[in-house]
This record gives sequence, structure tokens and C-alpha cells, in this order.
Amino acid sequence: MVREDIKKFLTYLRAEKGLADNTLFAYQNDLAQLANFVEEEANKEGAIPSWTWFSRQALMRYLLSLREKRYAATTRARKLATARSFFKFLVAEGIIKEDPTQNMESLNVGRSLPKPISINQVRALLEQPAKSTTPEAKRDSAMLQLLYASGMRVSELMSLNVEDVNTVDGDVRCFGKGRKERIIPIHKQAAAAVEEYVRDARPHLAHNKEEKALFLNRRGGRLTRQGFWQILKQYAKQAGLTVPVTPHTLRHSFATHMLSGGADLRAVQELLGHANISTTQVYTHLTTEHIRRTYEKAHPRAK
Repeated sequence: MVREDIKKFLTYLRAEKGLADNTLFAYQNDLAQLANFVEEEANKEGAIPSWTWFSRQALMRYLLSLREKRYAATTRARKLATARSFFKFLVAEGIIKEDPTQNMESLNVGRSLPKPISINQVRALLEQPAKSTTPEAKRDSAMLQLLYASGMRVSELMSLNVEDVNTVDGDVRCFGKGRKERIIPIHKQAAAAVEEYVRDARPHLAHNKEEKALFLNRRGGRLTRQGFWQILKQYAKQAGLTVPVTPHTLRHSFATHMLSGGADLRAVQELLGHANISTTQVYTHLTTEHIRRTYEKAHPRAK
């Protein structure tokens, strides 16, 4: 029954909340780990594994076990948030009477600042695929150009179909968290890179004419986030970047560079698909630091 209740919860999240597959996968992994803990601990006590057995004390032992396994504070906080949502569901469904997470404060992990790269570093990164004329290189150029031009999440980029990018009007349609649709304008360079890829390179990768995915791997299927990450790491190395570069780095860089260039905070919030302006405001700290450094470098009395 422990695993069956998790399946019911995931079905509820998919049907009622409309959560994306990546989010559901994260929920599933977190709850599978929690279920393993419940089964192991209940067996030690000679009890039948069930959610009614899982007490507040058991929850504290679970969180302690995560800490002993050296999970990052942010990961532990996410796993607690997952458990909180799950137990609220169990109470609402009448499966348990008391929520072991009730009145328990969220783990305080603080908010880590994004780590963007400079405009020159972005330029060096985007130039790398252009050194080759293979179908894969043209695909990679289109992906990198589009990601930095739009600020999309990498999961949104990989979910794009051919019809989602309008290279004539210069915009891309993507679906963010909760399947919320947004239209993002893109500049001419990005639109041209995508158009060239679709026209000249994608036909060489598409083994099935019915395939709708925009970005394809060598087998003709949709490229995965993991596949993109490996591609990005290789180009970052070729560009001589010594700082860590992840798929999210270009999203952070997009937001930071937009705000540094004078973009309105609300506009950047819409472009990024943030539900709350507070999520976007973390980038204003970075731009304020940039302004301070510029001031101290340029003002004659600041030297």
C-alpha cells in the first residue's frame, strides 16, 4: 500500500495540477526514497510498513539520515517539501489522520546567487559550433543561440517541436512549469541559426519524417537534457572557459545581461516564466554589483 499511495499522488499531480514530466519524475524519486526508509524502519520494529506508522519522530530520523548521507541543504529542503505535499494529500484522501509535517518549519537553506558568465564568455561559447559545418554543429549552434536569446529552461528547449519556433516573426513558443505557455521574442541571429538548422541539417538527422521534435540526436530521436549538457560541456572546454558552465548558466546569463542592459524587471520575469517577481529579483543583486564595479572603476574620486 505504501507504493500504491505514491502512485495515487502522482496521478493526482498529473491530472489535477498539470505538472510537467520532469517535476513528476523528481517527486517520484523523492517519494521512492521516503518509501524505502519507511519500509526499512518499520521492518526493524516488526511493524507493517504504512503511512499511518510514519510519525513525527520517524520524519526527524528520515531527515537526519539525509544529512548523514551528505545531501546538500537545498536537496534536503526539496525532499521535505515533497513529503509535506504528499502527506497533505494523504490527509485529504482520508488515508492518514495526522500530518507528521504539520507546523514543521521549512529547512532554511538561504538563496544562492545565480552564477552567470560574461558577455565575452557567452560570445566565445556561441562561436564554437560555427567552426564546423556538420549537421550536429549546425544543430548545436541553433540550440546555444536559441537558449541565450530566450532564457528558456533547458527542459523547455528540449521539449520544443519544429512548429514552436517562428523564424519569420522571430519568436518561440514554449511550455513552462505547470504547462504554462509563453511566447518569447528572439533576435535575428538566433532565428537565422534555427532556420539554417531546420533547412540544411535537421533532414540529415531525421530518420522518421513524422518526428516533431526540433532538436534531434544522431539516432533521429528527441535530444535529452543529459545529451545537451554533454554537448555544452564540450563547447565550454573548447572556448577555454574555466568557470563551471551548466545548461542553466545561459539562462542566468540571459537574465543578468538583460537587466544590466536596462530591461524592465517585470519584462524579464515574463520572459523567464517566473510565477513570482521575487524569483527574478535575485538577479538585481548581480546587476547592482556590476554597476558598483563600473562606478568604482570610472569615477575619479572612487579610485
